[in-house]
Amino acid sequence: MQQTEYLIVGASHAALAAVQAIRMHDQTGSVTVVSKDDALPYSPTVLPYVVSGRSDPQRVFLRDDAYFAQHNVDYRKGAAVSALDVGDNKVSLCSGAEIGYRKLLLATGAAPQLPPVPGLESVDYHVLRSLDDAVRLQQALAGSRQAIVLGAGLVGMHAAENLAKAGVQVTVVEMQPTVLAGYFDRDATAIIESVFAAKGVRLMMGNKVVRLAPNPNSKGEKRGVQVTLADGTELAADLLLVSTGVAPVIDFLAGAGVATERGILVDDTMRSTVANIWAAGDVAQARGFFDAGVRIINGILPDAVEQGKIAGMAMAGDPALKHYPGGVPLNTYSFFGQQAVSVGSQSEGEVALHEVDASRNSYLKIVMKDDRLTGIFGINVAFDPGVMWQLILRRIDLAPLREKFLAEPQRTARSLMSNTWR
Repeated sequence: MQQTEYLIVGASHAALAAVQAIRMHDQTGSVTVVSKDDALPYSPTVLPYVVSGRSDPQRVFLRDDAYFAQHNVDYRKGAAVSALDVGDNKVSLCSGAEIGYRKLLLATGAAPQLPPVPGLESVDYHVLRSLDDAVRLQQALAGSRQAIVLGAGLVGMHAAENLAKAGVQVTVVEMQPTVLAGYFDRDATAIIESVFAAKGVRLMMGNKVVRLAPNPNSKGEKRGVQVTLADGTELAADLLLVSTGVAPVIDFLAGAGVATERGILVDDTMRSTVANIWAAGDVAQARGFFDAGVRIINGILPDAVEQGKIAGMAMAGDPALKHYPGGVPLNTYSFFGQQAVSVGSQSEGEVALHEVDASRNSYLKIVMKDDRLTGIFGINVAFDPGVMWQLILRRIDLAPLREKFLAEPQRTARSLMSNTWR
């Protein structure tokens, strides 16, 4: 059985940030990274661009073999973990191999959560969470004329756009009354929906799929699907994408003794309830920023990097370790040449500014509490999401600059953070 000082399960942003943090403090301890994907590390954010053909699937990797060799990291592709034994400090792989560890980071991410729709198992469908998924979906575009996307979250809307750009007639079906309901209010989503409608994408909001069935095309191929909605509407397509959410990958922890709820419960150093096991990224359930008593899964790239860095520093015993401040949502969303940004919470405070110009597809909403920024949301309005994220995390008092900030959020925030970071 192979033994390693540091074992990292997963290979995306959280895992790579942990590797870097470990190597900053410990240059000699053995590091092993295992990934279920038979590929070098990549970001899930690139997958829609692989589908559209804008990104070559062989050129999207975050690190190459030379990087792992340079940092003395044993990177193992196609190595999915099937079980964890905390007593013997080892993991079992699906291949039957075992790896022993002294310290373990679980950065296994999330997997598509399939809806309990009758007939789903009987039809051909796609998901979009891995590089293999993206390649298969791109290949399925050839000859497809009509597509149905179940779910109007970020993944579904990204996919719908790229399918439309490929010349496919797209219908999006969503149970919520609006697209991207978890990120924007009705005024903002109305703008987004109008842009999609203008591009020929059919949006069926507030609709629930109650049945799926095969609907072979004229060639007799079994790639067609018949969709029945709760209101009786019948839809047919030759391509179905299911993007109804994701769930943390924790099935391999059954019986292991690591505490979980929706994800792996961690403290402010990303440590789990087992002393030598940490978790980071989409699988970690850590405290929220606005309510420290509530643990959340904040599945965003900047947080995955921050959590991975903290976990790596804790694992290596780095004295410069700073505790996790809590999860603050941050999402940037580009669609048909438009730019939407969502940072923070819409409900933690009072609306200090709310401007909508539908004729220009422009929208800005700022939420504050006790003269501190708690949320900012915009469409085609210039501001730096990363800077706003820091204003929230650092609880910067904006009282002396409140009116200036509301009038010129980008310029004021840049100036303020420039002085603060110094």
